[in-house]
Amino acid sequence: MMKAPILAAAMLVPLASTAAAAPAAYELNASHSQILFTYDHAGFSTTFGMYSGFTGDIMYDAEDPANSTVSVTFPAESMITGWDGRSQHFLQSGDFFKTGDYPEVSFVSTGIEVIGDDTAVITGDLSLNGVTKSVALDAKLNAKTDEYPFPPYQGRAAIGVDATTTLIRSDYNLGMFAPFIPEEIPVTISIEAVAAE
Repeated sequence: MMKAPILAAAMLVPLASTAAAAPAAYELNASHSQILFTYDHAGFSTTFGMYSGFTGDIMYDAEDPANSTVSVTFPAESMITGWDGRSQHFLQSGDFFKTGDYPEVSFVSTGIEVIGDDTAVITGDLSLNGVTKSVALDAKLNAKTDEYPFPPYQGRAAIGVDATTTLIRSDYNLGMFAPFIPEEIPVTISIEAVAAE
């Protein structure tokens, strides 16, 4: 069910008034960057899964966000479900992920459309489970500062972004057990990124 990441692309959203001569390198704060997915389990419960601790390369252009780029790659098997049996089913049974053949999930941005002062739609290529498809992220800038307050990144410029999208399981060869598990899987991404040294 997941997908990620996605993710992090959201950092490109900031539509700043801060002038910048060229894109600046940012890196994800892995301790505060997550991709969360949810799905309805046959009407009985809502089940959650997550990716966390991933890193990514971002070039952010505050003057022209459309000139920004992001690339994120992480191991598919790093999924967190909260229950070992479910994780093993998703990642090792062959019913869903084929981690032996496609061990990584990646997202590479292809464009950004500024919608408002703190919102944008970020598009990119999501490669998951042997399939690459374009996805769109509805992104919102939560915070921006020139002085991130927390070590080990204290004093650097930083941004925080949330983004959402919906993925179709069967698009990524993850459609097992439909319709008991819905085809559409909501995905939420929340990231912090700091200026690279």
